[in-house]
Amino acid sequence: MKILLANPRGFCAGVEMAIDTVQELVDLIGTPLYVYHEIVHNRHVVERFVDQGVTFVEDIAEVPEGSTVVFSAHGVSPQVRQESEQRNLRMIDATCPLVTKVHVEARRYAKMGKRILLVGHAEHQEIKGTFGEAPECTTIVESPADVDALDFPPDTPMIYLTQTTLSVDDAQVIIDAIKRKYPNCTAPPKEDICYATTNRQHAVREMAPQADLTIVIGSRNSSNSVRLTEISENTGTPAKRIDDTSELDFAWFAGVDTVLLTAGASAPEDLVLNVIETLKKRFGATLDEPVVVDEGMNFALPVQLRVMKNEMA
Repeated sequence: MKILLANPRGFCAGVEMAIDTVQELVDLIGTPLYVYHEIVHNRHVVERFVDQGVTFVEDIAEVPEGSTVVFSAHGVSPQVRQESEQRNLRMIDATCPLVTKVHVEARRYAKMGKRILLVGHAEHQEIKGTFGEAPECTTIVESPADVDALDFPPDTPMIYLTQTTLSVDDAQVIIDAIKRKYPNCTAPPKEDICYATTNRQHAVREMAPQADLTIVIGSRNSSNSVRLTEISENTGTPAKRIDDTSELDFAWFAGVDTVLLTAGASAPEDLVLNVIETLKKRFGATLDEPVVVDEGMNFALPVQLRVMKNEMA
């Protein structure tokens, strides 16, 4: 058996920044430390922080007044920030800068009086945060059927924005439906789907046809991990998503000569290495690691954390 190891895979710059933020705060001020929503959508990352005493909450009211709270990489709505201020919380914003970009766009186009069509999954934390920037001007569309159901006049000033972790292919289907119904709907100045999502999808799209099976490491609530499995299947290569080696089923590998192994943007690299070692021991697998895209991207820690470190130096 040969393992094709996708590159890029795993942690993106936004995820690394968010995880580093929580770890540095644990090291700096200890616990209790509160994080609003899962810092990233990966079970292992969250459990490792829970083991260090970090508390994850889905309601700001659960955070004791005067405490420190970290906002997850997915971003939060203005309402969450207001509630945090009312509780006198020290806010550390670990929102991915590429998500913040979409928030800024939503505020800007709302002030311009445009109707915003927000392409994404309504229940995803990122979409909830972006929608909260201008709820009176924003309509969430999850499918071409949602677009068909819209009843805005054809001359409505309109722009579409997208969730950063969507499948490029799936998003384009919805965008095409928008353009058919509303030809004057404008696109954002720069693509909203983030570089890491695009690059990981591109690597799978390029490499999956060379494999008999694709294994994607990532949690079930990781939108970008789920999209990677779909993209592989769209190329004709079956795909399985797993959290870790405990979910591997060796029956999947019957008749499989080449396995494409990748990981969602919030999956730790040690999980990838564990799968490689398991396949080597079980099947005598060899490893091939072609580089499809070299990213070389880094994001600075949140300014609030940098200020805190200087104050405590």
